[in-house]
Amino acid sequence: MSAFEHSGDDQSQDDLYKVRHSLAHVLAQAVLELRPGSTLGFGPPIADGFYYDFILNEPLTEEDFPELTRRMKKICKKGQRFDREDLSADEALARIEEMGEPYKQEYGAELIEKNGLEGLTFYRNGPFLDMCEGPHVGTTKEIPRDAFKLRSVAGAYWRGNSDNVMMTRIYAWAFLDKESLDAHVQAFEEAQARDHKKLGRELSIFTIDNDIGRGLPLWLPNGTVIREELENLAKELEFKAGFQRVATPHLAKESLYHTTGHLPYYADDMYPSMEVMDQAEPGAEDEDRAVKEAYRLRPMNCPHHHKIFSAEPRSYRDLPLRLAEYGQVYRFEDSGAVGGLVRVRGMAMNDAHIYCTKEQIKDEFKAVIRMSREAYDVLGLDEFSIRLSGWDPEDPKGKEKYVDNPGAWEESEAILLEVLQELDVDFKEGVGEAAFYGPKLDFQFHTVTGREETVSTVQLDFAVPERMGLKYIGSDGAEHVPYCIHRAPFSTHERFVAFLIEHYAGAFPTWMAPVQVQLLTVGEQFDAYASEIVSNLRSQMIRAELAPSNDTLPKKIRQGTTQKIPNLLIIGEREVEDGTVTLRRYGYKEQHTMSVADFEAGILTTVKERRQEFALE
Repeated sequence: MSAFEHSGDDQSQDDLYKVRHSLAHVLAQAVLELRPGSTLGFGPPIADGFYYDFILNEPLTEEDFPELTRRMKKICKKGQRFDREDLSADEALARIEEMGEPYKQEYGAELIEKNGLEGLTFYRNGPFLDMCEGPHVGTTKEIPRDAFKLRSVAGAYWRGNSDNVMMTRIYAWAFLDKESLDAHVQAFEEAQARDHKKLGRELSIFTIDNDIGRGLPLWLPNGTVIREELENLAKELEFKAGFQRVATPHLAKESLYHTTGHLPYYADDMYPSMEVMDQAEPGAEDEDRAVKEAYRLRPMNCPHHHKIFSAEPRSYRDLPLRLAEYGQVYRFEDSGAVGGLVRVRGMAMNDAHIYCTKEQIKDEFKAVIRMSREAYDVLGLDEFSIRLSGWDPEDPKGKEKYVDNPGAWEESEAILLEVLQELDVDFKEGVGEAAFYGPKLDFQFHTVTGREETVSTVQLDFAVPERMGLKYIGSDGAEHVPYCIHRAPFSTHERFVAFLIEHYAGAFPTWMAPVQVQLLTVGEQFDAYASEIVSNLRSQMIRAELAPSNDTLPKKIRQGTTQKIPNLLIIGEREVEDGTVTLRRYGYKEQHTMSVADFEAGILTTVKERRQEFALE
């Protein structure tokens, strides 16, 4: 938890901001001492510390941190005053030119021209001068010397634009006291140990290969097990809730996305069109002639499902019609945002679309919320919040971002508000977070690494069904346009698995674990007994395996624990003689010796009921 999250009052936050901002200047001064002639970028405070960007005349690495820290503490000890100076626009630009800082000069000139500023503010502490609004502490002696820590070195484009020069960014933590710093560093190290990219490698869950492409993960056998177990859970819940499964292609004609309205809103996030020569449609004039067709990899499944809805006549008696699919979709995310499984370019969407009448909307939303909660209960997820994400009628670019139908927006948002009130659900509002075609409910989770993620979403679409010409015959015999509810309780496999890896720290519950049981023999002479147990478990669809017999038992236990296998069975002479196994569960010191039959019954119950803990009798 950062100090911003647990600071007691506004004054302490103000003090913390000043300390962090002042430390950024102290860091820059120390870097210029160590690497004279380097050029400055920005140096702002951030949620848990500060950073500063540089163009260095000689690289800096984390091996230089002790020397940088020593210089920073020395500067703090000197008690340099932070003196403010306000200069007119002309004086400010002349001052920056004297400083020899081209990036500051560029930014200063832009601030003056675009914002019509009459001048700029500068702060000097000792020999260091920076263009800066402040505020700062009075002197560097007011900075706690034991409450900051240099964290990492990273690359950062000047002003966040990939077309600009790459700078070196030095991150640091900073707090008002050593205790807060130590607590934050400890929490950060725990989060790093849980990072899904790190555990994904160590546990052989997924990999990214340059020959395949950035943001296109390859699921390894262990990761595929996790994916399929999640999909099986979703399929069971959907079956009980009356969903019907469908399967659709990975691409479609570009014209489809013009019809739905997705292309104007999502063009930048879609892969470019693929133009191919094909035969004209059957029945068309000159149907034997070749025509050029443009196709797109789909960024979402809904247009395909809309086509399934319209494939045959529909009546009000058919509604609600619930169509579900684990559909693979592709989005060309910005390269700077792509990373691990959280932000990818190829993803499997746990998608479903519910076609219903206006009168059915509330009941369908309530059912989806209940089903999502049931899924979270199975997964042991109980800390989340709901956000009602609506449009922003005051947004000057609103007509570019949202369907232009104020009445439909107000009506649909009112329906979702009633759903939440009738379920007595606490929620917060997210103005401007809606989809372009309607409002939505987002299930927000905080990860152990500090991110807030939208894990699930339920969206109300009042626009696209009409654009697609979707119709049903109502009880009055007339044609009506259905509403569509877009629903994805598990988001994408990629993002959801990333979340679960970090939530479980890679130690998945037995029903989801890639290897559910591993048998460890004390010696090779017991391998036959263990192999018979493995064979019997696998015949009952339990993922069991025998550890390599050429290792010692302590090494086998260590390797099984490192791989976070939930159930290790130790087999020795006593177990063979008694027809038993000794169970060693991940995360527990105590061991349990039981008959083979009792273990089989326990593991089958654990998996069938998807328990978080092993079903010990």
